[in-house]
Amino acid sequence: MSSTTAGSFSSTSTAAAKNDEAETLRRNRILSSKLYFDVPPSKVPLIYSPSYDIAFLGIEKLHPFDSSKWGRICQFLIVAGLLEKKRIVEPLESTKDDLLVVHPESYLNSLKSSSNVAIIVEVPPVAVLPNCVVQQKVLSPFRKQVGGTILAAKLAKERGWAINVGGGFHHCSAAKGGGFCAYADISLCIHFAFARLNISRVMIIDLDAHQGNGHELDFSSDRRVYILDMYNPHIYPFDYEARRYIDQQIEVPTGTLTSDYLSKLDEALEVASRNFSPELIVYNAGTDILDGDPLGRLKISPEGIATRDEKVFSFARERSIPLVMLTSGGYMKSSARVIADSIINLSKKSFIDLQSSPGKI
Repeated sequence: MSSTTAGSFSSTSTAAAKNDEAETLRRNRILSSKLYFDVPPSKVPLIYSPSYDIAFLGIEKLHPFDSSKWGRICQFLIVAGLLEKKRIVEPLESTKDDLLVVHPESYLNSLKSSSNVAIIVEVPPVAVLPNCVVQQKVLSPFRKQVGGTILAAKLAKERGWAINVGGGFHHCSAAKGGGFCAYADISLCIHFAFARLNISRVMIIDLDAHQGNGHELDFSSDRRVYILDMYNPHIYPFDYEARRYIDQQIEVPTGTLTSDYLSKLDEALEVASRNFSPELIVYNAGTDILDGDPLGRLKISPEGIATRDEKVFSFARERSIPLVMLTSGGYMKSSARVIADSIINLSKKSFIDLQSSPGKI
């Protein structure tokens, strides 16, 4: 064996050993996490905490994202008589060890700079706040939502579906945040499912108006994850590298109308069913496709949103695939009402049950 060949073999072996070590550490972190816990049958698989909502001296109003929409969604459901507050599942906040399952320590350390967080959440005044305040008022709510997304997979596996009334931070990858997304909750959710739910194939159906570049980069070479992304190519993030890793991309350009959108979705789901057989679906259900949304720039009606969600739930039910729904983007005050109405529609059509008697799953 030549010295060159020997050196190459040695490098490959070292890299493989480091990779094995990293995977073992990741698995150990997942197995020791407290984010998975047993939820009593008296609770329904709808996850929310008042801690999700971001409010601090009005600074949250400087970003078009409605950072109180999560609480208002639940309030609409309660007022409609569809949901009792005591039946909602409250998740735990993800810890540093939980986040290290996907994020390198260097990235988490970068969030100790208020300036970096300000860039990620797109609110410049955050840069001048003490980082302890930023951690408590901005990042802690995000970490709580991450806990909700991770727990949602366990609940979906047990009960067929779960809705995290938050999460869907699809612009954050392991090493980089952006677009109001500080943690990669979708990637974390899937890695937890691989390690603890005996799941080996996951389909991401990303129907937010924006390209889900974060999870696309994270699973760029992972054939266990199939990504269907239906997005407007004329808006943020313009991540052409990440687009290479989308298994099935459907472009819906600025101005796309409801009928065209739903027709493309029907075709996309049919193709997906032929291409991949998942054991879990993570559905990123952004409402920034709504007509009038300043960032999504599509023209989908509120009724179109409800039909879209119904189609995805029907796709999962027909194939007996557990489904996790995340609410993701939506930049109008009307989004909370539209999401609540869609959940009410899913209940009326018996895709979900928020009123089952205690003990029934």
